[in-house]
Amino acid sequence: MANKEKDESRIITVNRKAYHDYEILEKFEAGIALVGTEVKSIRAGQVNLKDNYAQIDKGELWVHRMHISPYSHGGDWTNHNPVRPRKLLMHKKEIRRLIGKISQQGLTLVVLKMYWQRNWLKVEVGLAKGKKLHDKRHAIADRDVKRQIARAMRRDAQ
Repeated sequence: MANKEKDESRIITVNRKAYHDYEILEKFEAGIALVGTEVKSIRAGQVNLKDNYAQIDKGELWVHRMHISPYSHGGDWTNHNPVRPRKLLMHKKEIRRLIGKISQQGLTLVVLKMYWQRNWLKVEVGLAKGKKLHDKRHAIADRDVKRQIARAMRRDAQ
């Protein structure tokens, strides 16, 4: 039973820069359409979510600038373009809802993390609003204060 729970969801990579650059308002789960060598490359951990964004084009959701390295054992004709646009798989109803939210000023979609759910590759897409420089500084200061408090509590406990 413990093995089944462990296998339910395995995180491949997290886009930590997105949490720094954006305020995440809402999260959605989506599948992703890939070719075989991309899946093999992802299993080898050769994926980078940094600087990606998603767009809705003709009622379909596409992610751009997600870098999946070419598979090391693939040939010239079997390998893929590392930064090609990839289709995200969501229900039309969810996509229509996203269209309404994105039309608001300053909102964008970014891929926050990629993970295996059973045998399916999933991505977590976040509806995000860009942070200003002073917001980023405030977040860093809060994180530093929390770290100092935790250190002090550990020191007092010993």
